[in-house]
Amino acid sequence: MRIFKFGGASVKDAEGVKNVLRVLNHEGIENTLIVISAMGKMTNAFEKIIDSYCQKAEDLNLNIDVVRNFHLMIINELFEEKNHPIFIEVENLFGQLSGFLIQNKLTDYNFIYDQIVGYGELLSTKIVSAFLNENNIKTSWIDVRDLIKTDANYRDASVNWELTSKNISKLNQQQLHITQGFLGSNSKGKTTTLGREGSDYTAAIFAHCLNAKSVTIWKDVDGVLNADPRYFSTTQLLEKISYSEAIEMAFYGASVIHPKTLKPLENKNIPLYVRSFYELDNNGTTVEKGTAIVPEIPCFILKQQQILISISALDFSFMVEHNLSELFKILHNYKLKVNLIQNSALSFSVCIEDKFNNFKQFSSELKLKYNISYIENVSLYTIRHANSTAISKIEQKGKVLLKQATKGTVQVVMQ
Repeated sequence: MRIFKFGGASVKDAEGVKNVLRVLNHEGIENTLIVISAMGKMTNAFEKIIDSYCQKAEDLNLNIDVVRNFHLMIINELFEEKNHPIFIEVENLFGQLSGFLIQNKLTDYNFIYDQIVGYGELLSTKIVSAFLNENNIKTSWIDVRDLIKTDANYRDASVNWELTSKNISKLNQQQLHITQGFLGSNSKGKTTTLGREGSDYTAAIFAHCLNAKSVTIWKDVDGVLNADPRYFSTTQLLEKISYSEAIEMAFYGASVIHPKTLKPLENKNIPLYVRSFYELDNNGTTVEKGTAIVPEIPCFILKQQQILISISALDFSFMVEHNLSELFKILHNYKLKVNLIQNSALSFSVCIEDKFNNFKQFSSELKLKYNISYIENVSLYTIRHANSTAISKIEQKGKVLLKQATKGTVQVVMQ
């Protein structure tokens, strides 16, 4: 089988959905499974619904209407028949959402988040599936939550591989399947999510369990570039990347490939293609076993909205193993992702990201035993295959707060 994954940018509007049809007509539909993300910026829109619901804000219904109207606008453009069954299916999903908002009694934000945000993927896959069926491509719509089983770690769930493999192996591989990225469910049947941008990971899970021929991620760029074109004026296509190099790039924060996507593919030597959904005759980037990177040029990875923290003992004693062990335990407890560390005799510096908004509680606890100073909203640049020209290029972007170099990789924290 082949696994195709279409992200939010590829189905951001009616023209994007029509383009999915164009891609399938060009590539063929035999032995194919399609994973689709929420449309456009709908994950962000659902997050506004979640925040309004948790804060009991007056704009809850307004935020729901924004999401409903967005999807209705798309299906009105896609379907000439105004009593098409897709309208009922979409309203049924909003009815389920309203039912949860009314009946839910739990206050855990992460649980609430997962129960609400997944409607973005459910809506997008229902719409795309209906449109393809309308245009003579017969599809089988699958609720991915019936197949991918996880633990109950909401917003960053771990996959139960044994149960998931058993479920996925039962799929009829002769049909064209469409399913949701990002989602799973736990043993109680509650929706879980695999981490932000987890649709790539979903594609890899299916590929691994089905021993797929390949995975293709369809993007609005030519493939994997050596830098994000949103932040760098000059970029270059990477034609080939090894699994290990891609894993390194993902670890440092490259946004094209999700960090957890690559290992399930590498374990079964399944190639990953990153291709443009505009330029269908282009090869894009191939990720597979082999040469680290072609061409071998510096690659720039930017992580914004970081926090640089400096920690030292209250009694000015050395920062030794006991202190570091305690600090990492506290960082783990507050789900603060560590992206860079630097240690000296008297201080420990760490660059983190606070995606769960736990930094205030973390710093309050830490101040009981340590001196702590920090700078918020800094940028972390990572340069793979660095050379002096590439390093100089980055250092000109602002004030260097911290710099660290290892073999082939340089990281710079900038303000």
